[in-house]
Amino acid sequence: MTAADFQHPYSDSVTVGDVVFVSGCLPVDEAENLVTGRKEALDAALATVGRRLAKTGLTLEAVVKLTYFVTDMGDRALANDQFVATWREPRPARSIVQVAGLPRGASVEIDAIARRG
Repeated sequence: MTAADFQHPYSDSVTVGDVVFVSGCLPVDEAENLVTGRKEALDAALATVGRRLAKTGLTLEAVVKLTYFVTDMGDRALANDQFVATWREPRPARSIVQVAGLPRGASVEIDAIARRG
């Protein structure tokens, strides 16, 4: 499957003033292949956030809030490890929510809010 097979009706991100809202990011590689494995999926979803931010001229350093949607709350410890490894103090605000299911059978989806400046 190609990226065109996964078209969606919403924007990858929307900028309002100095704030960028990033739509939910699945754990996919650049070719839109679903990444599996608990840690690998978390890393891939965050990499997707990073790619979408890059299109707006920002990096993960600009993130001020994330929401992790996971199908297994057992992934919370891995998400915490990822969070500590990715951001230094003060880290962004974050929520983690367990959900019954995600698109394409993914185990995680992450959305983000970032700020310029």
